[in-house]
This record gives sequence, C-alpha cells and structure tokens, in this order.
Amino acid sequence: MRKAIITALALAIPTALAAGPAEDTIAARQGYFKLLGANIGVLAAMAKGERDYDAAAAQAAADNLVTLSTYKPAHLFMAGTSADDFPDKTRALPKIWDNLPDIESKVADLNAAAVTMQAVAGQGKGEMAGALGGVGGACKACHDNYRAK
Repeated sequence: MRKAIITALALAIPTALAAGPAEDTIAARQGYFKLLGANIGVLAAMAKGERDYDAAAAQAAADNLVTLSTYKPAHLFMAGTSADDFPDKTRALPKIWDNLPDIESKVADLNAAAVTMQAVAGQGKGEMAGALGGVGGACKACHDNYRAK
C-alpha cells in the first residue's frame, strides 16, 4: 500500500508544477490530508456498517494511517498559504503559523491513535470500531482549532 501512497503523491507533482510555490504547498498539504481521509473513510464505513467488515482491508487502512502519521508535515505549512491568503483554495486558519509546535503535537497524537488502531484493526469489527474514536478525536482536535468550517 506504500506504493499506492507514493504513486498518488507522484501523480500530484505535475499538477503542482503548474502553480507557484504557495499553490504547490497548498496542493501538497491537501493531498496529504486526502490520503489520511481516504484511509479513515475505509475504517469509518466499516464501523458504520456502510461497508462489510474486511479484516485485511481494515488492517491495510490502519497500516497506512500509521505510515502517514509518521510523516513530518511542517513544510506543508509554508507561510502565506492560509485561508486568508487563498480563501478559495484552503481552509487552513492563519493561527496555524503561530502554533506549529501544537500542530506537531497533534500529529503525534494522531500517530498514537493510529498505532492503537493498527494493533486491533484486523481483529474484528468491534475492536476496530472502538479504536476509531481515538483516531477521529485526534483529527477533530486539529480541525476544531485550525480549519475553517
């Protein structure tokens, strides 16, 4: 699955090259969060019963979350790439740039929740769904403070 992540990022590069540095950074940041969301979406759909529980798919999504949450995204928060600078392109609130250590802390919290998910995702729907709250809580903690509605 790491190949899929690398391929998705590689496919985003030509699009990003057509833009300037700020737009490139926004596109890369959004790509990163879309990858997180895609994997969380697999787990959430299973937890909600919108998709049959599949231990292998749940484990793959959890493994991907761990991989993605070990990524150091600080470079994705280049100054001048907030919603104030690009209101039609991003929902990143300007206060992110005053609180980058908090962002790093929240990514570490996501990683801890992802590791917990990874340990149980393939063991059953109940175990996987139980761990999903920690992942969602880690995402919400950042969204509540740093993403425009």
